[in-house]
Amino acid sequence: MKIKKGDNVMVLSGNDKGKTGEVLEVIPKTEKVIVKGINIRKKHVKAAPNREGGIMASEFPIHSSIVNIVCPKCGKATRIGYVIENDKKFRVCKKCGAKIN
Repeated sequence: MKIKKGDNVMVLSGNDKGKTGEVLEVIPKTEKVIVKGINIRKKHVKAAPNREGGIMASEFPIHSSIVNIVCPKCGKATRIGYVIENDKKFRVCKKCGAKIN
């Protein structure tokens, strides 16, 4: 997967289309990502000794194919390519060619 934890991404389709957020977790086995503030669902949680019970809102995973990385240089959602320089592999923006860390 070309998306990594900590990347800033934009949602391309669905209820949260056009929203941006930071990737909190990447799940490569199912090709899903959890993005901060995106796909929020309410979940009923039973009380435990260390927490209260009730209805809690949390982010649920979305498929990685409906998010694109936002380039830090041009500020647009873009596809990602790879470039090898001095035996190191870098991710690059397909629109402006800037390196993405």
